[in-house]
Amino acid sequence: MAAVKKQPDDYVIRLCESPLEVGASAWNELLAAQDQPTPFMRHEYLAALHASRSATADTGWQPSFVTLWRGDELHGACAFYVKDHSYGEYVFDWAWANAYEQHGLAYYPKGLVAVPFTPVPGSRLLARDDAARETLARGLPALCEKLELSSLHLLFLSPADVRACEAAGLMARHTVQFHWENQGWDSFDAFLAGLSQDKRKKIRQERRKVAEAGVTFRALRGAQIGDREWDFFYRCYDRTYREHGNPPYLRRDFFRRMAADMGGNWVLFLAQRNGRDVACSLVAVSDESAQPAVAYGRYWGAIERVDSLHFEACYYQPLQWCIEHGVQRFEGGAQGEHKMARALMPVKTHSAHWLAHPSFADAVERFLAREGEGIEHYLEHLEARSPFRREKG
Repeated sequence: MAAVKKQPDDYVIRLCESPLEVGASAWNELLAAQDQPTPFMRHEYLAALHASRSATADTGWQPSFVTLWRGDELHGACAFYVKDHSYGEYVFDWAWANAYEQHGLAYYPKGLVAVPFTPVPGSRLLARDDAARETLARGLPALCEKLELSSLHLLFLSPADVRACEAAGLMARHTVQFHWENQGWDSFDAFLAGLSQDKRKKIRQERRKVAEAGVTFRALRGAQIGDREWDFFYRCYDRTYREHGNPPYLRRDFFRRMAADMGGNWVLFLAQRNGRDVACSLVAVSDESAQPAVAYGRYWGAIERVDSLHFEACYYQPLQWCIEHGVQRFEGGAQGEHKMARALMPVKTHSAHWLAHPSFADAVERFLAREGEGIEHYLEHLEARSPFRREKG
């Protein structure tokens, strides 16, 4: 762990080449005190990415975790990576990289504050208070300058993170995801009753196709997911990525570590047909102490083709489970307007950016202003297409 620079108010920033250099209890204690904690920022999750070699310098994710100290006390921390590509981020800056290249400048390496391969909004700048959070936000561009990085990007931020980045003068960017919120429904039928007739009819047709194909589901959580089920899940996960022409980001060992260290944060929806496993979806859930309870759609795959099976595995089974288990929100992940037909509504997500090159910073700031206007119009357009039943009046 190397000290980098003394900050105002006697803070000292130190860098760690591995999350294992930061104590798990101290990190998780900080996380629990944030405005939007998620299981993906837990020490165990980040350590598993590193230890399984899913996110390392060899895969283009060089960890250099930032910690903020006052004396011997940890006052802040964030998962900081030096990147030599933009894969696995879900906030796209390929055009910026191309513009740099066209002008004979190097965009990579760049600095990134994010959870690798995980487009889930939540706290990124873990801090004891607003002063420590703002110190982190102000210190990160200086760190990037010291490391001779082209830029800094903080992705899928919480409201407190956004305020700290605004105070630090970073540029704001917005994207759109689709989330489901339980509006007081106590059953899946009650949920369907709240939808417009055409959406309700479509969902029932899709569910009926899966049932008539002889497919049944089991929901397994934590210790109920054995090695056999995890192996089958990974077979499906690997196949899905390779069908799209890419190897999977996460290695099998990552999920072994999840089963051992964070098993209670995972629910596997396992589809069977004629006594044979044919598909599955994996959903993460917030820690039991978290309020409101949240589920996060993550991965899916199938070894047999069944009409509408994707929708059943990835949306209807998880939503039914959420209703039955008192989970307030289901986050569907990055992109996908088709999710609105399943009652996942548009939500604005937030990132913050800094570029070292003044001319490119000015150009990106103008671009983001135009893009932001487009996002607002897009949200208005989506809201007008709500799948929910309109009350006559």
